[in-house]
Amino acid sequence: MSDQELARDLGFLEAYTLGLGTMIGAGIFVLPGIVAESAGPASMISFAVGGLVALFAALSLSELATGMPKAGGSYYYVNHALGSFFGTIVGWGMWAGLMFATAFYMLGFGQYLLQQSAGAPAVVIAALGMAALLIAVNYRGVKETGSLQNVIVILLVLLILVFITVGLARIDTTLLDPFAPDGWSAVGATVGTVFVAFIGFEVVATSAEEIKDPGRNLPLSMIAAVLTPTALYVLVMLVSTGLLPVPDLEASDIPVADVAGTAAGMFGSLTVGGYTLGPMALGEYTLEFATVGSVMMIAGAVLATISSANASVLSAARVNYAMGRDQILTNWLNDIHNQYRTPYRAILATGVIILALIASPLPIDTLADVASFMFLITYALVHIAVVVLRRAEPNEYDPDFRIPSWLYPLVPVLGFIACLAVLVQMSLTVQLIGVGIVVVSIGWYVFYAQEQAISTTLIGEAVAPADEERPENDIYRVVVPVSNPETQRPLIRYAAASAASQDKDAELVAVNVIEVPPQTSPSQIEFEEERVENQHKLLERTIEAADDLDVHIRTRAIVGRNAGETLLSVLEEEEAAHIVLGWAGERRRRDVLFGSTIDPILERAPCDVTLVRDPTEEPGDIVALAGNGPQAPVAARRAGELRRAFPESSLTLLNVQPPVEQDGGIGVIEADDTAAEGTAEGEDDDSDADADATDDTALDPTAIGRETITDVAASADFTADEYDPRVVVGEDVRDTLLESVLTYDTICVGATGTSTVAQALYGSIPQQLEEEHDGTVLMARGETRTPRTFRQALIQRLER
Repeated sequence: MSDQELARDLGFLEAYTLGLGTMIGAGIFVLPGIVAESAGPASMISFAVGGLVALFAALSLSELATGMPKAGGSYYYVNHALGSFFGTIVGWGMWAGLMFATAFYMLGFGQYLLQQSAGAPAVVIAALGMAALLIAVNYRGVKETGSLQNVIVILLVLLILVFITVGLARIDTTLLDPFAPDGWSAVGATVGTVFVAFIGFEVVATSAEEIKDPGRNLPLSMIAAVLTPTALYVLVMLVSTGLLPVPDLEASDIPVADVAGTAAGMFGSLTVGGYTLGPMALGEYTLEFATVGSVMMIAGAVLATISSANASVLSAARVNYAMGRDQILTNWLNDIHNQYRTPYRAILATGVIILALIASPLPIDTLADVASFMFLITYALVHIAVVVLRRAEPNEYDPDFRIPSWLYPLVPVLGFIACLAVLVQMSLTVQLIGVGIVVVSIGWYVFYAQEQAISTTLIGEAVAPADEERPENDIYRVVVPVSNPETQRPLIRYAAASAASQDKDAELVAVNVIEVPPQTSPSQIEFEEERVENQHKLLERTIEAADDLDVHIRTRAIVGRNAGETLLSVLEEEEAAHIVLGWAGERRRRDVLFGSTIDPILERAPCDVTLVRDPTEEPGDIVALAGNGPQAPVAARRAGELRRAFPESSLTLLNVQPPVEQDGGIGVIEADDTAAEGTAEGEDDDSDADADATDDTALDPTAIGRETITDVAASADFTADEYDPRVVVGEDVRDTLLESVLTYDTICVGATGTSTVAQALYGSIPQQLEEEHDGTVLMARGETRTPRTFRQALIQRLER
């Protein structure tokens, strides 16, 4: 039985926006006022230094994440490189850091929403309300939140770029002097405050198991997720301190909005149709450009803080899971909700603490500082973990990405020193709270985790095994998704028939995919014991069925968020030549024709695809529709494979032709659109090209049909004794075809048109056969390469 796998369905863009979504948040909107007070205009340097510290951590994390791709991120890497003692410190630190950060985001939300100070009762109440709503949303699980978050990130980046573009043109350089009013030590101390804005790239590392081509996409997405906000933060601070005096920024509850109002207000006014816009007189109401700019940034701040808080709640739940997996925390927290399929206890526990932090008397800047403190400790230990693993060189540690030799050990050494340097400069209050959390985590380790935790060493069993060798290109590999115990055995036989017909080594790969919502880490599926047990039983029965048939089969148990996309990834990973899928034959919705899993495979799978409705142990009398379409030989080939695997069966190649009429001595075949589709299993028929022919064959529909069958048989590599040709002539080709095939036990037909799903929508021959035939219907198409749109090509290029 194969181990559980997670589907790799995140490309560069998805991973990049995942990290960016947690970093373009409260930091860029709330921090300018806080850091301007302590470091003045030089606070932009604090952001740049914070970005450099984060970049060091991103490089180390990239190597660790591709070498040990497990849920839990930094906690997992430290725990399995340095042991459960340091793992407990990092696990508790990350959990606490994410909760403090979420409380900071939510107070920033209330601050901008109500335009009052973070300590105002109304702001606290608003923050509590929104935090409770986010906890409820994540408790219930809303699948669309991932797409919504991507939209929010794009809108925020565009909004900030407009803010920067307008503001840079109106900077007053005199406001930048003095640049560092309280000295450079204050600038260094401020790095600790701004670092909370850089913790988002950790989310990318926690998703390492789900990222395609992690050796390339993971480091690129993490580095991009650090560099992009660093540049934005520096420019936002430049604009903010260059447009508003530092005292005004300090006093503002909505600093970025006030800066935007100042920048927009400089445009003056615009008169339209006798009315004045900016100010525009509408009765007693005056609308100013400054108001428009301010309101836009307030809206952006509200969206940003919600987006960051939501991502942090999800990340905290994943850290809970990872600690529970290693028995550092109790698995009670990781129980999966029966209905919503979310880790509801972990979400509730995290939520309760977040609400308590929001209601606590801790100032908003202290919440940010503590979050930074905990992650700086985490990243300091991450840098040590990289050095330890490099020196130990365990066999199991084989990262797809390694810090370049000319940067190693410089990156982890400088990264560790930088983290410590920032930590020692933070305020005493923050250091006491941070050290207190560390002491609690040590106490937890001594009195609970030390006895419970799974023992790990540098090369322990918990380190992710090296990837299996890539399949060799000279192996004919057939992938068989299995989900229905009643059909898995005949599907395996059909797949084995295809494999047995090849003149090279062949292998079957049975796959089962469990789908989970975005709020649930795919790794947490192990806590849904019933679903996991059912998956294991299904694959065990698959192996038993294969053994009974004397067929070698390899199984893969996968957890992913979309079964169709997951199977497409499997086809790519396995370099599959053929996929055989069962189909219930139901059309549940107009936009889901063969099923949400099957549709993308029919459209996009690069290999041969065979869709089987009601597979049986004995195919009996088999008929393949032999037309002029490109998929006819594929359908015939599938039929021939079944015929060879089941000697007691029979195979007929069927062609239907319209009658020929004489018109002025020239043979004319009446081949309308219906006739063409029926003859060529749904493809356009070229038989009208014969209309200009004058020989006897052109005037004989039976001869034309036999010639077509001969061509199809040759393309399918049939010998004359492997099939019986049959030509039927009828006025209505479609009806004649349907009448002729319904007497057979198994029908093999080629997929129709340039778009399989689009043709099925309009009632193709294969679709009608499926609806009217009570036996097995097998629809096949060959290897395909669908032309890509510019957008698809651009995305694919970025994801390489």
